[in-house]
Amino acid sequence: MKHIIRLLLCAAAILMLQGCSTTRRIPEGEMLYTGIKKVKIIPPAGEKTPAGVASGINDAVAYPPNYAIFGSSSLKFPLPYGLWVWNNWPNPEKGFKHWIFEKLATEPVLVSDVRPQQRVKSVDDLLDDNGYFRGKASYELVQGKNPKKAALLYKVETGPAYRLDSIELLPDTCHLYHSIDSLARLDPYLRTGERYCVDSLSAARTRITNALRNQGYYFFRPDYIEYLADSVQKPMRISLRMMLAANIPQQMLWRYKTGDVTVYAFRNRGGGTPDTIPTSRATLIQMQPSRLRKELIPECVTFRKGRYFSVRRMNSTQTRFARLGIFNSIDINVFPDTTATEPTLDVEVSCTFDTPLEATIELNASSKSNSYIGPGVLLGITNHNLFGGGEQFGVTLTGSYEWQTGRHASSVFNSYELGISTSLAFPRMIAPGFIRRRNRNLNWTRLQLDADLLNRPHYFKMAQFNFSFNYDWQSSRHSSHTLTPFKLTYTKLMKTTAEFDSIINVNPAIAQSFKSQFIPQLAYAYTYDTSFGPDNTFNWQLTLQEAGNLFWSIYELAGKKGEKKLFDTPFSQFIKGTTQFIYGRRLSGDQWLVTRAMVGAAYAYGNSSEVPYAEQFYVGGANSIRAFTVRSIGPGSYKAPDWISNSYFDQTGTFKFEFNVEYRFPIIGPLNGALFIDAGNVWLLKKDPLRPGGELRAKTFLRDIALGTGAGLRFDIGMLVLRGDLGIGIHAPYNTGHGGYYNMESFWKSLNFHLAIGYPF
Repeated sequence: MKHIIRLLLCAAAILMLQGCSTTRRIPEGEMLYTGIKKVKIIPPAGEKTPAGVASGINDAVAYPPNYAIFGSSSLKFPLPYGLWVWNNWPNPEKGFKHWIFEKLATEPVLVSDVRPQQRVKSVDDLLDDNGYFRGKASYELVQGKNPKKAALLYKVETGPAYRLDSIELLPDTCHLYHSIDSLARLDPYLRTGERYCVDSLSAARTRITNALRNQGYYFFRPDYIEYLADSVQKPMRISLRMMLAANIPQQMLWRYKTGDVTVYAFRNRGGGTPDTIPTSRATLIQMQPSRLRKELIPECVTFRKGRYFSVRRMNSTQTRFARLGIFNSIDINVFPDTTATEPTLDVEVSCTFDTPLEATIELNASSKSNSYIGPGVLLGITNHNLFGGGEQFGVTLTGSYEWQTGRHASSVFNSYELGISTSLAFPRMIAPGFIRRRNRNLNWTRLQLDADLLNRPHYFKMAQFNFSFNYDWQSSRHSSHTLTPFKLTYTKLMKTTAEFDSIINVNPAIAQSFKSQFIPQLAYAYTYDTSFGPDNTFNWQLTLQEAGNLFWSIYELAGKKGEKKLFDTPFSQFIKGTTQFIYGRRLSGDQWLVTRAMVGAAYAYGNSSEVPYAEQFYVGGANSIRAFTVRSIGPGSYKAPDWISNSYFDQTGTFKFEFNVEYRFPIIGPLNGALFIDAGNVWLLKKDPLRPGGELRAKTFLRDIALGTGAGLRFDIGMLVLRGDLGIGIHAPYNTGHGGYYNMESFWKSLNFHLAIGYPF
């Protein structure tokens, strides 16, 4: 070991004595590539280069130098030790020196490796494809004191863009040509004055093709449509002519109708005796013995015999079969019916049953920077086909235990939580008959019953029971809804300690939020999830809840005044709403910038003076502001007195704002990295004299926002993402005794590490 250390020290000394040159062994006529100095994009005076074109130019010339930061073409780490070793360390064929060289040396990236002339040619081609036929790209080497080093400066003069002038469509001689012309006239790009762009023309014919394939032209392909562009007739203008490609097989242009639909239901173990069952929309061939209600198949098949074939209906059929959750494979194939008198496609749907029972075991462990650790377990079993109609029945048991370690360990957080959850879901909407039948197919009706016991030694023991009934459905490919017409929650404070009583006795607001009560609710949730091309994703979630209004109204109509009770227990009355926006933008390759904004508010009235504790908001933790532990900040600038140890239950509010920005990038293989900034807090909508600074006020809003940053690692293997995030506090909303915006007590105390599963948003 001492010998190795001496050799390493000698190597370091040699490198220092030789000036740590990074170009000593660069061959004659070659130069070390140090990155891109700048990419100058020069549009004509008064014009602006479109963002997509500018991004394409930057991508075409991008090439990372040695020790690039996150794949950047211009940012580098300042210590290129691998280049020092490559240029200064001897490399014998074997031995320890050879091992050092192989492990530490980095082969230099040369200007010739970058091939700037070829990249300039790629930019010229990109300009032509985007209508800049007079554009020109060039490059030059930028050298410093060392003639063996050079950066690249790219200069791109786009010139004026050519635009579409006239667009000649197909002759209106048949239904296919008429349909293509009609779709072309409606296309958002095929307009006079649009900039000529090959990608946009290709996207237009893809849109036309997708529409045609929903009108019976199943075998039509985008490359059947061709364009002839003429730039000679008018200066800076393109005369565009649309035509069909030559030598297309005639049957590819036929308009097909839907013929017979046959569904094969195979057992997961194979074998069985085929049983043919005709249904209203398909013929079911089911391998017996099997448990499958024959009424289930028509609800999944959206094809209609005799109507023109539609790819949209094929996709919706696939989706409906998949949503049942009882098949492990679903294949849809179409075949031309050679015996039909007109073009017809027969459909075969092949489904293989999955195993009906699924067991789930999850083990997890949490470790927090404030010395709280503890294991958790989840045991679950689900029957995916309880009554033969895709009904899902599940039972889940959960348990967790947490204690405090270290010098300040106590039994305060030697706590546990036990829970059981049962659910029954029907793959259809069980609703009154006046709801139209087509809106009742293949949605979900869910019943759920939960019980939970929470024990906090030295404080309290609380039980909670919950029953809910809700509907889930999709109104479009991007929009989904959940309506909960009835949810009843009962919380019971079973046991309290003198220490806990001393806290709630001086704070009626906290006491009110912890009291035993019923929470009868009605709720609605909406989710919009879409993507704008391969580089942009957007998700919007909206949740609205109300509690107690129906019962309160009934009591009022009956003349009941004062506090109203359900089963001799007060019930809560409040309204609550939350909304969340998540936007993801691909920067390049697998690098993403993801942002989230969240706002929520809850207000108690009527039969309640405070929103129940379980319905209040909190921040902090692995999926929120990661520089702070869960429920450790807020409301507002309020900070619990030191004599209230572990006052986690006090750190909630009735208004929440949170904003997160996260840069995600690949490192190697399934290992990814992230840099993030989190900001937010919770506040009180009603003033509480015992929690000063907790009220939401405009003049202190910005100062009350907690701010943190940090970095994380994610091990992503597709089905599982293991995440570790290290949060670093920058600004605490409460008084820490330190002035200025950065007011953390110390750097080390501002660190919080979170280990979690899945992405935070």
